[in-house]
This record gives sequence, C-alpha cells and structure tokens, in this order.
Amino acid sequence: MKLIAITLLFTVSIGYLLGGRLRNVGGLHIRLAPLALVGFTMQIINPPGDWPLFMLMGSFVLLWIFAIVNHDVPGFSLIIIGVALNFLVIAANDGMPVSRQALIASGQASTLGDLVDEADNYVKHHLAGPDDVVLFLGDVIAVPPISQAISIGDIFTYGGVAVVVIAAMRRRPDPIGAGVAAEGDAAGVHV
Repeated sequence: MKLIAITLLFTVSIGYLLGGRLRNVGGLHIRLAPLALVGFTMQIINPPGDWPLFMLMGSFVLLWIFAIVNHDVPGFSLIIIGVALNFLVIAANDGMPVSRQALIASGQASTLGDLVDEADNYVKHHLAGPDDVVLFLGDVIAVPPISQAISIGDIFTYGGVAVVVIAAMRRRPDPIGAGVAAEGDAAGVHV
C-alpha cells in the first residue's frame, strides 16, 4: 500500500512540475475500468482452500485484459508488460517468490519467520526456495525506504501508472465544440 501511495504522490508532483493539472485526469477515457476493480478485489479476498491461488491467477487475467483494451492510452504498454511479468512468475511458482536477501535488505527480516512458519496462509507471496523458477522476476528488489521488496513487473506496472497519470495531467482538454468542428471539416462540411 505504501508503494502505491508514494508512487501516486510522486507522480502527481511530477505532473504539476511539468505544467499538468490533476483535473485533466478526469477527462481520461479508460475502457473496462470495472475489470481492474474486480481484479484488485480478487487479490485481496482470501477464502479457504485452493481458491486464493485461483483468484490470484484470475485477477491477473482480468488486469491483463483491462490493460490490453487500453493499450492506446500512454503508459498502458508498460502496464501490460508489468502485469504479464508478474503473472508469469506467479503462475510458474504458485505464488510470488520473495527472496530472503530482498526481505532483509528492505528491513523486513521480521517477516521471514511468518513466511516460513505460516507458508500455507500466504498464497500471493512465499519465501523463495530451490524449486522456484524465473526467480529474477520475483520480489527480489529491496526498497528499504518503504520496507518493501518488489519485482521487475512491479517496476513496469507502477511506471506505467505514472506515465498514464502524468500524460493525463498534461493533456489539454479540447475546447467545447472543437471536436464537432474538426469532424465537420474532415467531412467537407463547414460549420
């Protein structure tokens, strides 16, 4: 949660420094936004049994579809890559492997015991072990200032979100009626 808040705060600040306005984000046309909300919700819900892993995988499918549908929005190509990378490592390992070194370097050494002792309770993340594959795509990057370990996929995803917000802040709203006049001119009609 901290990473999301810090990313948004930093992103909005950059957007303002580049002359953008937060109100311009409201004019951004994002398709199938409810898919993203359902996808995020599926990652939070933790029912018993094998359902959490099924829901986690399903959430990434929904998030990837959402990102693909919006590929023409600046920044979504990065989000597509990030979601795909995270899905790949999670699917290959039945959850996101987190490296011991990244946990220690990010100041989360106290969580090592929980990940080992309560491995069955952690579906989304687990301590990386010898059976994990494509570990370089796992949560192996320590971010000590916010006590978090992140993945390359997270960097692409959060970077994409930053580009979406900054580009939206910097876009200039169309003057009222400009779209109608431009369509009329293109059709040979003069308004």
